[in-house]
Amino acid sequence: MRLNKFLASIGVCSRREADKAIEAGRVMINRQVVELGATVGDEDLVSFDGRYIGMGKDVEKIKPIIIAFNKPEGLVCTTSDNDGAMNVVDYIGMKERIYPVGRLDKDSSGLLLLTNQGSLTNSLLRAANYHEKEYIVKVNKDIDDAFINKMANGIYLYELKTKTRKCKVKKLNKNTFSIVLTQGLNRQIRRMCLACGMKVQKLNRVRIVNIKLDGLALGDYRNLSDEEVKKLYKELGIRENG
Repeated sequence: MRLNKFLASIGVCSRREADKAIEAGRVMINRQVVELGATVGDEDLVSFDGRYIGMGKDVEKIKPIIIAFNKPEGLVCTTSDNDGAMNVVDYIGMKERIYPVGRLDKDSSGLLLLTNQGSLTNSLLRAANYHEKEYIVKVNKDIDDAFINKMANGIYLYELKTKTRKCKVKKLNKNTFSIVLTQGLNRQIRRMCLACGMKVQKLNRVRIVNIKLDGLALGDYRNLSDEEVKKLYKELGIRENG
């Protein structure tokens, strides 16, 4: 098994993060620093940042975990933060290794998926696959039809030197709207609103593909049902066993 897949499969990090760690010399097999493309055998001993994390055959012992978490504002999705904010993994406090599937800004709340399944993370992070994510957004000014149309038809973001994809936008009340994105640019919704002269006051994610936030209290998490997992994997075009 390739080393990056091994690290993702046992819940250390995503494959993308694993590649970065390998390039930085943070991963060893049998006490030897390895390069990108390295493979792990059943009896090989793997260490990450100087800490032993398992043998190649340990992948078979890993029970799949996929949870939906209603993230409060103030939590970060990375394992470290310059201002000392708590990250979501520590907040949830599961004994098993899990990591977030993508990110949700510190100032945003709502649905976040966490898992120990590398295939799920990789598929959802491929924005080109057009996976839907839905948000409810409150801004500091009244919304009109011109704002809705501009947001829906795509906005050029000069800071990122790209135009956002067309998306679904619906006015909910005078200063609140729903938006369904199929890409994940850095602080995309906030940047789009600023380009329209609006400032986001509250941003809440309520859906990722077929997984909805419905009924999940702020700060709580739940395991996805078998039916949800099957539909999610079908939508993503990946096998349940990764």
